[in-house]
Amino acid sequence: MAVEIRFGTSGWRAIVTDEFTLANVRRTVTGIAKYVVSQPGSHKVLVGRDTRFLGEMFVAEAAKLLAAYGVSPIVIPAAAPTPAISYAVRRRSAGGAINFTASHNPPEYNGIKFSTPDGAPALPDVTKHIEAEIAALGEAIPAPDVKEKFEAVDVKPDYLKRLSELVNFPSIQKAGIKVVFDPFWGAARGYSCHILREHGVETATVHDYRDVLFGGHAPEPADHLLGDCKAKMKETGAKIGIATDGDADRFGIVDEDGTFIQPNYIIALLFDYLVETRGWRNGVAKSVATTNLVNALAEYYKVPLYETPVGFKYIGELINEDKIAIGGEESAGLTIRGHVPEKDGVIAGLLVAEMVAVRGKSLGDQLKELFSKVGEFYPNRENFRLTSEVKAKFVEKAKTDPTELGGRKVAQIVRTDGLKLILDDGSWVCYRLSGTEPVVRVYTEARKQNHADALSKAAKDWVLD
Repeated sequence: MAVEIRFGTSGWRAIVTDEFTLANVRRTVTGIAKYVVSQPGSHKVLVGRDTRFLGEMFVAEAAKLLAAYGVSPIVIPAAAPTPAISYAVRRRSAGGAINFTASHNPPEYNGIKFSTPDGAPALPDVTKHIEAEIAALGEAIPAPDVKEKFEAVDVKPDYLKRLSELVNFPSIQKAGIKVVFDPFWGAARGYSCHILREHGVETATVHDYRDVLFGGHAPEPADHLLGDCKAKMKETGAKIGIATDGDADRFGIVDEDGTFIQPNYIIALLFDYLVETRGWRNGVAKSVATTNLVNALAEYYKVPLYETPVGFKYIGELINEDKIAIGGEESAGLTIRGHVPEKDGVIAGLLVAEMVAVRGKSLGDQLKELFSKVGEFYPNRENFRLTSEVKAKFVEKAKTDPTELGGRKVAQIVRTDGLKLILDDGSWVCYRLSGTEPVVRVYTEARKQNHADALSKAAKDWVLD
């Protein structure tokens, strides 16, 4: 039987040679092509990739398939960040983009992201349409017999020009701070470092070459994988370390003392900074699993707060409608007003460099000031692998409305995505089941640092009881 192709929160991903095969790529691209030709407007589609193994081959095959089904492919020859591809869709008024990437997943994975004409990740109504087209195809799609050469485009110049309009590079240069950039062998190589140096900012890099194995681990800018970035910062005296994942839609930030600043805090700090420096008060968006520090700031500034399900496509809609100054997810995705409706790890790092330069303070000091303004928040995330029996029991339990957790009263229940329990002191727990693994993601946020471990334990106990 043919593998069932399902799009998750950010496209379809699978292990190469297992389910991510040339046959399944052909099926998926054909389904996308059939969707595109069924829609009004442009039938041109950009085709790009990150730095993964066989990316060039998949791009070439996709271009031929699109052409065979009446879609005009525009090939992006070099690896490119997801947000740069998103921006190119809008700039060229294309009918969408196919991007071969598995983002931050380990090197044995690849995937396909599909963006709609607005440059945003495809919403569920679109992906369901594509999934239905794929399901109707059967198992085998013949290799396309297409010999023509296709239009090609370099997406880098236009994208970097847009970043120059959105980021205050003169302030970074004037402050004289040094930056370290870690692209994790991925698609942002030559992007963040290039534009910083172009504006006179001294920038050093690590992992600035292609490695399809990403150093033997996932290309994820997480604390435990940023050791080389931290070492380079110490060596060069850098004030800030910025990193991006495999396709540069996620970010990782290191403070001047080598401390990793978790994405929850970066989103809140940049929200505060954008209100302060841009005067943007139109709103802020965050996923249900993202820190309530954002909620507190929204209340402090008297701006609308939008709490969305997990999946950046929902935040992208709000960006397109100009309802928010910034939108972010705890999994290290954000974008800002006037920019692409897609996660952008490149602009995130550059804006943090600007914020450090303009404020002249470390991120740690800035976070302390934020806490003094609206209160303290200590978020955490853990994944628990469940047996089938425990998972079945948890699924039923999650349908109920608990009145207490760990001896604390539940003040509010939110079911925007999964189950979120807000406790009487403002701390909270959120449970979300993985759609692909027997895993429950448990998000917690304590209001006092010394309560964090107890809250995490209570959250885990509730799953396993």
